[in-house]
Amino acid sequence: MLGRTDSRPRLLILLVAFVVGSLALVTRSAYWQVLERDKLTAAAAIQTTLRVEVPSRRGDIYDRSGTVLLATTVERDRLVAAADQLAKTPDKKRLTNDTIVGLLGLDAAGAATLRDNLDSGRPYVILARDIDAAKADEIRAAIADGRLTNITLEAEPLRVYPQEGGGPDTSLAAQLIGFVNQASQGQYGIEQHYQDTLGGSPRVLVSERDVNGRPMPETAVVEAPGTTGEDLRLTIDAGLQLHLEQELLAAWIADKAQSVSAVVMDPYTGEVYAEATYPSYDANAYKTVASQDPGRFVDPVVSSVYEPGSVFKMMTAAAALEARTVTTTTMIKDTGTLRLDGGTQKVSDADRRGRGWMTFRDAVAFSRNVVAAKVAMGLGKTTRQAAAVLYDTWMKLGYGRPTGIDLAGEVGGIVRDPGITPWRQIDLANGSFGQGVAVTPIQLAAAYAALMNGGTIIQPHVVKAIGTQDVPVASGPRVIEPGLSRTLIGMMAHVVSSVPTYKERTLVPGYSVGGKTGTAQIWDPKANHGRGAWKDNLFNYSFVGYIGREKDKPDLVVAVRIEEGHPTIARVGQLEMPVMSFQLFRRIATDAITTPDLLSYRAAAVPTSGADR
Repeated sequence: MLGRTDSRPRLLILLVAFVVGSLALVTRSAYWQVLERDKLTAAAAIQTTLRVEVPSRRGDIYDRSGTVLLATTVERDRLVAAADQLAKTPDKKRLTNDTIVGLLGLDAAGAATLRDNLDSGRPYVILARDIDAAKADEIRAAIADGRLTNITLEAEPLRVYPQEGGGPDTSLAAQLIGFVNQASQGQYGIEQHYQDTLGGSPRVLVSERDVNGRPMPETAVVEAPGTTGEDLRLTIDAGLQLHLEQELLAAWIADKAQSVSAVVMDPYTGEVYAEATYPSYDANAYKTVASQDPGRFVDPVVSSVYEPGSVFKMMTAAAALEARTVTTTTMIKDTGTLRLDGGTQKVSDADRRGRGWMTFRDAVAFSRNVVAAKVAMGLGKTTRQAAAVLYDTWMKLGYGRPTGIDLAGEVGGIVRDPGITPWRQIDLANGSFGQGVAVTPIQLAAAYAALMNGGTIIQPHVVKAIGTQDVPVASGPRVIEPGLSRTLIGMMAHVVSSVPTYKERTLVPGYSVGGKTGTAQIWDPKANHGRGAWKDNLFNYSFVGYIGREKDKPDLVVAVRIEEGHPTIARVGQLEMPVMSFQLFRRIATDAITTPDLLSYRAAAVPTSGADR
């Protein structure tokens, strides 16, 4: 007789196992259905719905008149294919491929790319963009007569820049305005800085997907309505901007320069009336530029620094006159060469010839490095004290930090703080005439504006109004006294009226003119097997000055930079080019002062008194 195989303990164990298993299943089910319900629902929604952001219409950009359109958005068509459906009908795919090649006039490379896209098997593939209206009609006709299968046209926004620039293959103010990429994002300049203002917010649609992953329009629900972008009215005058670009192109060709830049600004409000660099580019063809020379996108006026040379002598003059260590008529001996740091270093005048005793204002006019160095060292009892005074003047005038101009990519320059790394005598001397410090043209224009306008720091800006609302003008602190400003204006006028070379090629008949030149050597850190050396016979030429309708009352400040100009006459103390920086200034200043309705004269803002220092 067989023994019994069941037992009470075994049944209890099985019962406990079933109960534990059931509880685990119930607990797990409750976990997924209750605690993880939202997560699972969201995951399911992602698989069955599609969220689409439709960019709002981007705001337009106008010049200061509000009538010249500088940037706008138009609708173009893009060609889209359902490649997965075409794969099911090889004959129709072949006909579609051949028809598109013919309609779009594709070359061998373009035809190969098209073939790869149609062979991809993807449910949604973009075949071509920026199709004009005439070509789009031809495509619609081909779709209607069956030559194109599983092909559709979709509207998409395209940013265009309708004004031609001052040079070949350029659009007006390209580096200042920037461009908009295919993702509707502004790149560089105004387009990037004002992206949120111009772009608005996108319209968001949520719809169900079909089996091919494409949206089903009939199920679309608006999640967010979006907001239209605001229009911008710039401070730029389109006519002056065009003239400026033409002048820069001419100088660039004549001087065989690396680039030529200039900015024209109101010294009282900071409104930029024109600003450009040549070489420039056509913002309508930014993709081509990106593949060939993307450096063209950078705006050197705000984004490239350089050693400015003797235009910085006006900063040294401001520091010394404010400290009352000299007056404009103080006699100082120009020795041609000055030994420093115990004889281990020296600075020299450009011609290496001493002019003997001369007034300080004559020394600035004739750009004597030795005198500037002596004046800088006289700012304090020690080199450390003198360096602190000069550095403080630089800081007050805005060097070493961005001006705050409303353009993307502005840099702050390079200025060494003597409180962190003490300056030697040679550092102080070099700084007095603009070597060993790196600035941007917009910083020079803003600093000179303060020297001219009664001593107030202004913030350069290029947008005058957003929509119908004017942009408030930011007012900075007063950093020098009006009387000193008046004196500095007189010194700038003395530069161009007392030096024969400047007098002949800088003065504008019927107008008040003043300013300061600068010619600086260019250091190449890669030369001499990485040890660095000065570039041979290449220089940076600068001029910053003013033009006004009344004597010693500036209306406009103009800053000019010629990068790596090739002198045609290169002798000690004489570096001549076909178009010198001060000649370019005269051309630009004349264009600007004669531009109709440009100026809004502010007599109350101009310093009218103050003893000569």
